[in-house]
Amino acid sequence: MPIHQNEKPLYIQVNPKDNVAIIVNTGGLPSGTGFPCGLQLKEHVPQGHKVALTDLEQDEAIIRYGEVIGYAVRPIPQGCWIDESLVRLPEPPDLDELPVANRVPEPLPPLEGFTFEGYRNADGSVGTKNILGITTSVQCVAGVLDYAVKRIKDELLPSYPNVSDVVALNHTYGCGVAIHAPDAVIPIRTLQNISRNPNFGGEIMVVGLGCEKLLPERLIPAGDPAASLMSLQDHQGFMPMIQSIMSMAEERLKRLNRRQRVTCPASDLVVGLQCGGSDAFSGVTANPAVGYAADLLVRAGATVLFSEVTEVRDAVHLLTPRAVNEEVGRALIREMKWYDHYLQNGQADRSANPSPGNKKGGLVNVVEKSLGSIVKSGSSPIAGVLSPGEKAAQKGLIFAATPASDFVCGTLQLASGINLQVFTTGRGTPYGLAMAPVIKVSTRNALSEQWHDLIDINAGRIATGEATIEEVGWEIFRFILDVASGRKITWADHWGLHNALSLFNPAPVT
Repeated sequence: MPIHQNEKPLYIQVNPKDNVAIIVNTGGLPSGTGFPCGLQLKEHVPQGHKVALTDLEQDEAIIRYGEVIGYAVRPIPQGCWIDESLVRLPEPPDLDELPVANRVPEPLPPLEGFTFEGYRNADGSVGTKNILGITTSVQCVAGVLDYAVKRIKDELLPSYPNVSDVVALNHTYGCGVAIHAPDAVIPIRTLQNISRNPNFGGEIMVVGLGCEKLLPERLIPAGDPAASLMSLQDHQGFMPMIQSIMSMAEERLKRLNRRQRVTCPASDLVVGLQCGGSDAFSGVTANPAVGYAADLLVRAGATVLFSEVTEVRDAVHLLTPRAVNEEVGRALIREMKWYDHYLQNGQADRSANPSPGNKKGGLVNVVEKSLGSIVKSGSSPIAGVLSPGEKAAQKGLIFAATPASDFVCGTLQLASGINLQVFTTGRGTPYGLAMAPVIKVSTRNALSEQWHDLIDINAGRIATGEATIEEVGWEIFRFILDVASGRKITWADHWGLHNALSLFNPAPVT
């Protein structure tokens, strides 16, 4: 695609130390394109891909974000396209040699007076949605529950207008698994905590089969009189099963329908941050803007979760110094080591990330991807670390350990208690969660134009100089408050685009 007649050739050099830059122009730039600095392209360079700003010798460090992202496999002349085949992956940071809590950022000044309209729960948490969630203890019951949920939506839900949805929490766990294996704690606590998500209003209902390994009682908080369960094998025929589920559901719909939105401080927000379909712009537009919004949320007293272990591992040396104390820093290292071991057991390594689409978007390896990914965390001190599926119990910036998979990460963040998620994308994805609103932020103008009815906020304006990181950060922050209040709806919710739960189960399947 030729450069538009009135469009100036643009590149972005993130750090003065960088010896590469990425091309901004849609469609890339052709060979011979010149820049005011004197740089001239020796070949076509696609949008988002790197161009050498200087002559690079074989084995010379390739630097982006002021960090080494790899080494040149052969000499690369100035003005040439640096694709993935020209970059050798560097060694990851040594987890036993990391600095810990030695550059803890000073807390930013409090941000007061910001509120949203949410659903206050008895335990003090706040929902941004008012949903009836029905948990399953085993995948065997999913078909029956889906049938029942359809009838609940068609026959019961219209009578309860304050309830926005009924969601079946189906999954593929519960039987045929090593239920007592040490790592089985991860999927089990994930299911336990998802049913406690603030958007479900404390109404816990479990549908089981009757012979599964994961006993339904394990998913109900001890002594909770409002929680209840039913077993399909206790019923005489299919229709009695459906009627029992519908009767239990209607009891909860009546209670949920009495809930009203009330004014809540922004400190009641629990916001998950995630990226998917990333590209080379992720670390210079959408993720920095989200990071700025994350700092605003932390200043307002909220809880902010960032995740994706494999997209943190290669930049963890930039995070451990920000840990609020040594205990938090060691916990962050612990999660990195656990995942290193997990990958080794599966005979995989960090080179399994990035995806083909990430590479098409200009990311040459997981190091470059990680450096752009961690920018979502902003600049606040890291106040805590969660193992997969653990529920957040403190305010501030939290690292919630999850795989990088969009679906697994989203599921685990729901278990950690998010009531809203912000999701950045460069290549584009229609990903969404039924249980929490997902705000989609694009890294490029072209994606926002292409998917005008799927992208909620366009951060691509940062790359072209039409907006600053701070301006888009404030836009995201205010949009979060509007979506949390029900004043605005995300495109994913508008279209009803919701991905299935995807449990992380590192334990054996029998």
